[in-house]
Amino acid sequence: MKIDPIRETTDEARALARQLLGCARHASLGTLDPETGGPLVTRIALQTDADGAPLALLSGLAAHTRALAADPRAGLLIAAETAKGDAMTHARLSILGRAAPVAPDEARRARWLARDPKAKVYLDLPDFRFWRIEPVSALLNAGFGQAFRLRPADLLEPDMPKPPAE
Repeated sequence: MKIDPIRETTDEARALARQLLGCARHASLGTLDPETGGPLVTRIALQTDADGAPLALLSGLAAHTRALAADPRAGLLIAAETAKGDAMTHARLSILGRAAPVAPDEARRARWLARDPKAKVYLDLPDFRFWRIEPVSALLNAGFGQAFRLRPADLLEPDMPKPPAE
């Protein structure tokens, strides 16, 4: 008999996933390179949209932005940024999603700058846009022997309306 290492999702797992996502300032982004079809992994600036969905600020000049424009499938890896010691025991969240550019409304801009004031230097440059990564599914590794499969609703803030798309 094969043992499934994935545990039943708990409220604690949901809270940890939301905390990791909400505290994130960076993430590893996986896309599919349109020229080779191969994987492309880059580090991006990341925050959350009003409902807790991942929100990236990307330059149109970057390879990952061209990849998302060609194929919106995306993978994110978010890890606790202040953890010390053995990295394999730290909580980390992998999100599978679909990315799309979203309107650069004043609320998104203000939220972003409140958490990253230095972004003012490039936020308004014409090649930068917000990209919302709509979660499809996720895996949370909360430490050794603590793996959980999450649904989109497990990641998003309860009772928050979805922000307008472009």
